[in-house]
Amino acid sequence: MNTNNHFKSDIEIAQEALLKPIKLLAEDYLELKDDEYELYGKYKAKLSLNVLDRLKDQSSGQVILVTSINPTPAGEGKSTVTVGLAQALNQLKKRAIVAMREPSLGPTMGLKGGATGGGYSQVLPMEDINLHFTGDLHAISTANNALASFIDNHIYQGNVLEIDPRRITWKRVLDLNDRSLRNITIGLGGPTNGVPREDHFDITVASEIMAIFCLADSLADLRSRLARIVIGYTYSNKPVTVADLGYEGALTLILKDALKPNLVQTIEHTPALVHGGPFANIAHGCNSLLATKMAAKLGDYVVTEAGFGADLGAEKFLNIKARIGQIHPSAVVIVATIRALKMHGGKKKDELQHEDTAALMAGVANLTKHIETIKSFGLPYVVAINKFTTDTEKEIKGILEWCKENSHPSALCEVWEHGGKGGIELARKLLEIIESEQNKFQYLYSTSSSIKQKIFHIATIVYGASGVQYTSKAEKQISEFEKLGWGHLPICMAKTQYSLTDEAHILGRPENFMITIRECKVSLGAGFIVALTGSIMTMPGLPKKPAALAMNVTDEGLATGLF
Repeated sequence: MNTNNHFKSDIEIAQEALLKPIKLLAEDYLELKDDEYELYGKYKAKLSLNVLDRLKDQSSGQVILVTSINPTPAGEGKSTVTVGLAQALNQLKKRAIVAMREPSLGPTMGLKGGATGGGYSQVLPMEDINLHFTGDLHAISTANNALASFIDNHIYQGNVLEIDPRRITWKRVLDLNDRSLRNITIGLGGPTNGVPREDHFDITVASEIMAIFCLADSLADLRSRLARIVIGYTYSNKPVTVADLGYEGALTLILKDALKPNLVQTIEHTPALVHGGPFANIAHGCNSLLATKMAAKLGDYVVTEAGFGADLGAEKFLNIKARIGQIHPSAVVIVATIRALKMHGGKKKDELQHEDTAALMAGVANLTKHIETIKSFGLPYVVAINKFTTDTEKEIKGILEWCKENSHPSALCEVWEHGGKGGIELARKLLEIIESEQNKFQYLYSTSSSIKQKIFHIATIVYGASGVQYTSKAEKQISEFEKLGWGHLPICMAKTQYSLTDEAHILGRPENFMITIRECKVSLGAGFIVALTGSIMTMPGLPKKPAALAMNVTDEGLATGLF
């Protein structure tokens, strides 16, 4: 391994990698039949849903969830650890498969710059995956906006359903960060151009169709979920669904090919199913249920990730996705970096290169809270300390000794620099705890609890809040939802990823704080109620210097500037 590889960018490492034709992985590693995969070029393929039908009686592999502490600008590397761990398991002769989300183009061009792992633990081809990939997000955007068009056309053509234009809850979407489109007016220009009304844009990954896409377990289930979408209310305040409009068949048709999971590979040729990509701060933050279930049928171990910290993605994976998909996770990996822990301990980003064990030890309070959260679900776990080149021996020794003193299984992880080899210690520790520790997986709440009880459980157990307060708007919405018979649905919290609170600037492990629910909305097709906290937005804006400024393409057609 190149000892100077930390001077190379992720895209340089990716472009130097030798990929195997995806046909070989499909047939030799996954043992798929010729009609069970469809090639999208030489290194990408879509897998037929018939694979699940053929293997329905075969036992499923063990599902390993990778989560992290609250993310910081210092970086945590959760996707990198996910990929590196699967590679390490394969080096240990375990049949492992990665299941990850598809990146959204908006954050890729905005702040994030890419989302396919890093260094020698990446999924490839990273340029394709980070840009248009196989067109899944385009299909979801199209289906979402087709529905918006159908709604406005229904109103223009006489409005038989008596939809109140002031109470339409369905928004248009775009797979880009564009704050200017958050609130708009449509239908201007006279009678031939539609009925004027206020409208809004979300980013594509915040669409309920994305959530449905990632929770459906078949085409038939997709169709029935799309039919249940509530698009707004009538003048008499009765909910209107897609089924009332009659367009569930057309929307399913738009999505039928996108619903097939995408097969790619890691830099070490471990198969990876990259499919679906809801954000964890405004949606449920997990790759598609179909991809996870298919990976579990095709491998002995599935290494999957859920967005942001355990307070968001992991909570939703365990309370929503696992419940809907009847998944019983075997263990959880909690990723932390010394850099991020020092930020949670009070250091500024430009001070992180300096050794500071005091700040590190102060920051472990955030890690402790996420460990407590995973324990509350009854799951065994391992803390993965994802090593950065600026970490000192004293800091590394300090965090590992803290883990040992507090009986937290842990391992130093060097998968960015060394690929699967750098995750062998983590993989062995994980296999050990799966075999030796009791798994008492449980949900944090019963769906029979009230909406407020479920929100209270999440806020107090997962965030460590003292309680929950509601705006008058949220109070009214919750009352209406329960009258309509929706109170049994799980809760999907929309909250900042940077803090355990609903205020992004409060790091570490705060105490004696309240969570404010400002608004609720029903995602009846997805099967949950979204509770929006603080100032969280469903259409991000671009930073002052977007990552897109560094992106380009060479005359030979190679992408540059993708992280």
